Order: sequence, then structure tokens, then C-alpha cells
Amino acid sequence: MADKAERIDAAALERFLLRALRAVKVRADVARDVAEALVGASLRGVDSHGVRLLPHYLAAVEHGRINPDPAFRFRRTRPAAGILDADHSFGHAAGVAAMRQAMRLAQTCGVGAVSVRNSTHCGAMAHYTLAAAEKGFIGLAFTHADSLVNSFGSTRAFLGTNPIAVAVPCAGEEPFCFDAATSLITWNKLLLLRRRGQSLPPGCGLDGRGRPTDDPVRATQLFPIGGYKGFGLGLIVDILCGVLSGMPTGRDIPSMYKTPMNQKRFLGQYYMAVDVAAFRPLPAFRRDMKRLMDRIRRAIPRKSSRASW
Repeated sequence: MADKAERIDAAALERFLLRALRAVKVRADVARDVAEALVGASLRGVDSHGVRLLPHYLAAVEHGRINPDPAFRFRRTRPAAGILDADHSFGHAAGVAAMRQAMRLAQTCGVGAVSVRNSTHCGAMAHYTLAAAEKGFIGLAFTHADSLVNSFGSTRAFLGTNPIAVAVPCAGEEPFCFDAATSLITWNKLLLLRRRGQSLPPGCGLDGRGRPTDDPVRATQLFPIGGYKGFGLGLIVDILCGVLSGMPTGRDIPSMYKTPMNQKRFLGQYYMAVDVAAFRPLPAFRRDMKRLMDRIRRAIPRKSSRASW
């Protein structure tokens, strides 16, 4: 059965999330970062990574997976690079801290890159790239995840949904933002459809024997976008987030939902900021981005053109 739609004031919802997180002893600044990320995702229509995940995170704190009072440790290793140890806390707070450091590095060097280790699930990656774009940077963010995406030509999953996010400043409007998993849908989207009793979009899921299915209950893995191309993009994300950070990769990554809640996940993330002003004046760049966006919007649509999901 589909969820009944209900309007809730975003500010009131964020205050509720803060109270819930503080009730399980999540430190105030960490709770704020998490609440803002979750509400922001839901406001953008990405409910699979929004406030619906709050019960999962609260359970993870209460059982010991997520550290509610972390000691984030950032170490600058080169003029434009650094490593952030997230101390097994919320990936949302670690992502905010990492992108902030990446922007500081980029202000000096033109670009800044931060590798995050000992992290957890960090929600929708757009949250971090938009924070950079709003300050005049091109923001890039990547995270790997547990094995849920079918390996091209195989019957088994190996990589996670491994999203890629990029946000770019634009004049007169919100930043351009691309944030997408390297699978056709996210696993949290599948779980949302499963809970609602709805079918998967065509060509999105496979069962345990590698056979296509539109039943979210039978589906145990997801198709990558574009066949081998999506698998390749997902592998690049796993390299940046796992191999580069020294965290587990592929099938060695602990599952978000199946691993006991008292066990850490050892996730890695990778954040980059590009200071537009290091390449050309920011106002001119924003203006040309606006022109590009407007030209795209003027394209003549097909009569049958519509989003599949």
C-alpha cells in the first residue's frame, strides 16, 4: 500500500530530528549536520536517503555501530590533499567536515581533495557538493557501498551502488547538480518500493540467481547503469573510496542492513573542491553556466518524453 501523503513543515521536522538524535546522545554539532542532510534530501525528493532513515541511524547509535561523539582527525598530506578519519561516526558529519577542508585546500591550491576513512553511510551526496557550489566551488563527492550491484556478465553482485555527485555554481538560480548511483536505482529506493508493495521499474533488479525480476522482495541485486559502463564507473568509485582510503572494497564491505548493528562498517568517501576563480573570474563562469542551462532547457522535447522513475 502506498504511503499517505502528508505535508510537514521542514523546520519543525528538522527540530524533531535534532531532538531524536540528541536523545541518543549524538553530539550537538554532529546531530545538526545529520538533521540538515536528511531533511535536505527529502526536500529534494530523495526520500530514499532522507528522513525515513532516521530509525536506522538511531538503532546504529544505540547498538554501537555509529559513534555519537567522534574525534574527527584531519591530516594534510600535501598542499592540495588530506585525510580525514571519521572515527566511525555519521558519514553526514564527516562529509561536511571533509568538504569544508577540501574548500580550504582549494582556496590555496585551486583544487582540494580529501579522502575519508572509518566512516559510515553518508546519505545523499548532493548535500556536500551543493555546499561547495554555493560558495563558488565545483564540488565532487563519491562514496562506495556494500555489494548490491550485479557484476556485468555475472550472476552475482560485487560493487555497491557507488554514487557520483557533482555540483556547479550558476548565475541567477540554484547550482547545477548531478547526483546518481551507478546502479539504475538505489537499494534504499528498492526498500522503499518493497515497503509500499510496489513493483520495481523495468530492468532494475535481479534475483539471487542473476535473473531479472520486478519483484522488490525477490530482488537481491541491481543492474548497473549502461551495462559494463556503469560497472566501470562503480569500480572507479570503489577505487577512490576504498583502495585509496585503505578501507574494504567490493564484497568485503559490511552490509548496511545485514551486518549486526554492533559492528562498524569501515566505509570510505572521497571529496573534491575546485576553486573556479583559480581558472577564470567566477561571475563570468556563473554567467556561462546559466547560458548553458538555458540552451538545454530550450531543446524541443519529444511528446513521449518523461522520466521513468
